[in-house]
Amino acid sequence: MNKELFSFLFIFISLLVGALYYTNTIQSPFIESTSFLKSNYHKVVKTIQKGFGKHFYQADQIIELNEKLENYENHHLIMQELASEINDLFEANKSKLKTNPQVELVRVLSYEEFGDFNRLWIDIEEYNSSKIYGLVYQEIVAGIVIPKNNRPLVLLNKDIKSTYAVSIGSAQAPGIAQGNNSKYIIVKYIPAWLTIKAGDEVTTSGLDEIFFKGLKVGKVISSTKSQGFQTAVVMPYYNSNDPSYFHLIRNIK
Repeated sequence: MNKELFSFLFIFISLLVGALYYTNTIQSPFIESTSFLKSNYHKVVKTIQKGFGKHFYQADQIIELNEKLENYENHHLIMQELASEINDLFEANKSKLKTNPQVELVRVLSYEEFGDFNRLWIDIEEYNSSKIYGLVYQEIVAGIVIPKNNRPLVLLNKDIKSTYAVSIGSAQAPGIAQGNNSKYIIVKYIPAWLTIKAGDEVTTSGLDEIFFKGLKVGKVISSTKSQGFQTAVVMPYYNSNDPSYFHLIRNIK
């Protein structure tokens, strides 16, 4: 290769490199093409990462739910076995006592009347209109079910006609919980000689044959004494504004 040809190639390459580096007109298509490829590359990588992340998240969630379901089934079977053994024990000792609690999931159909959010119609199979049932939402007391026109009508805790037996605090002070058509419920007929205070937890006593003993109702806000009894104002735990499903207690024993 002679010197002229070498010099020509060197100058040509230098001019081309300089043009690519300094000229926007020539540089832009290369940059845009590179940016387009990079952008699509990152989008594809991000999509793949999301897909894998979602897949593994769902897989972990499925595993967690399966474990919870297995634990629930185990606990349910254990409780059934204990109930069976208790009944066998009663029978062996010729006792008339039996334990056969029954709880089922029920669906809300509608409000009884527009504007009254404390009364609901629900759907129950094999409804016995001669009974009053307890209603629970996520392990806390929501209200009771009474018959109206031979249909099951829910009276939530705050309804003035919703009443059931409760116990208060460590003293297990007995009382009757009643709705107040406000955000609170009232517990009446608490013996005056028993000590109750703000913050005491209110639970069901089970003595009304509506609820199991020990279900959570709420906490005491304040109390007053009058004519040998105490009255407590209670903030209920149940406060759902969008009721859809409840658990109905058919039998407590």
